Amino acid sequence: MFSRIDRINELIKETLAGIIQEEAEIPPGIFLTVVKVDTSRDLRYARVFVSVFPEKKFGQTIELLGKRIYLIQGELNKKLHMKPLPRIEFVADKTEVEADKIEKLLKELK
Repeated sequence: MFSRIDRINELIKETLAGIIQEEAEIPPGIFLTVVKVDTSRDLRYARVFVSVFPEKKFGQTIELLGKRIYLIQGELNKKLHMKPLPRIEFVADKTEVEADKIEKLLKELK
């Protein structure tokens, strides 16, 4: 059974993925994935973990999201009917990068 916060995190994740796809104007050849959302207990803040491929475009993509944050936040506020509405912050999801490093280290050990 999922807690209320888990359901809110999933709702924000799905909603943001659609908004970013429609509104953020991500350049062709860059794949951005909303991996996870971590909302504070008081529902005032939400950390949005994103993954970018190719990774060397991560800085450029986060900068673009930063420039469009007010538009993205506004669209999220329109689509979600809840109070308080969490303020979003984009954060790098390094899980895949770390997993790749570990995999390479394990291959070297063999």
